[in-house]
Amino acid sequence: MRKDRSVIVILLAAAAFYAAGSSPVLGQNEQSDQRSIERQAAKQQGRQADQQLLDAYYQQYSTRVERHTYKKTPQGELAIHIHFPKDWAAEDKRPAIVFFFGGGWTGGTVEQFAGQAHYLASRGIMAARADYRVRSRHQTTPDKCVEDAKSAVRWLRKNAAKFGIDPNRIVASGGSAGGHIAACTSTVTGLDAEGEDTGVSCRPNLLILYNPVLNCADEQIALRMGSMDMAKRLSPNLHLSKNMPPAIVFYGTEDRFYSQGKEFLELSKELGNKVELYAAGGQPHGFFNRSPWHQQTTFLVDQFLARHGYLAGS
Repeated sequence: MRKDRSVIVILLAAAAFYAAGSSPVLGQNEQSDQRSIERQAAKQQGRQADQQLLDAYYQQYSTRVERHTYKKTPQGELAIHIHFPKDWAAEDKRPAIVFFFGGGWTGGTVEQFAGQAHYLASRGIMAARADYRVRSRHQTTPDKCVEDAKSAVRWLRKNAAKFGIDPNRIVASGGSAGGHIAACTSTVTGLDAEGEDTGVSCRPNLLILYNPVLNCADEQIALRMGSMDMAKRLSPNLHLSKNMPPAIVFYGTEDRFYSQGKEFLELSKELGNKVELYAAGGQPHGFFNRSPWHQQTTFLVDQFLARHGYLAGS
């Protein structure tokens, strides 16, 4: 892939098939019911197999994890979970990545990106997973999610020397709502936590986004934002500028937010920014959480980081 072009690449993966045993001939309605039962059973079997495969896959990359408090809010303390490479030393200057979980600004868990964090730490990057305030646990609105994401990036950069991090090689990443707030760290102005040192930049050097929401100026999404004005303020696609961090973005072609990704790509091209958009053919929102897409997207992330000098070797 050429580094100077923004492109869409359609991903393909081998489909999983479940062989059904022979059964007696059924009437049309009975056949439909039987097929529905078989499909549900196959899906459940597939999900269980996926999780077992992913657990086994990432077990080989297990790394040491430390929990730190990166922010105190009126709703409670927020933790960041940091994965350390095996040969880590405090005097290092390693690149770092912080992941933000998805959950519609309402729920979600920091465990979502544990596999990717373990893997990337095993490759030499300081990998972190940050908690942030969500409606179900903290009764907050999405603008607080964005504020917390900016705080997490700023905290990593401020503590770079303590954790052996290169402050000029920090990556923001996340999925769905987490991808949205990761993108907001480099596009949305203001919304900084009161009393925070804004002399320390919250802008990442690279973006890795998994099916992010990039335009909130939609009536359905605006309801979650609190108002259409806030929805527009929190829409990365409405605030793109030149010299944005290079980005890699993943969507399923059946994801309703895929069109926002294509808009992000086109606007970025016009501005001269580097964006790579990978689309998984026929896949829905959240496809990257499942095998084989989980591993395939992680492989592409590895290549992306290597192209930008954040990883070496294989």
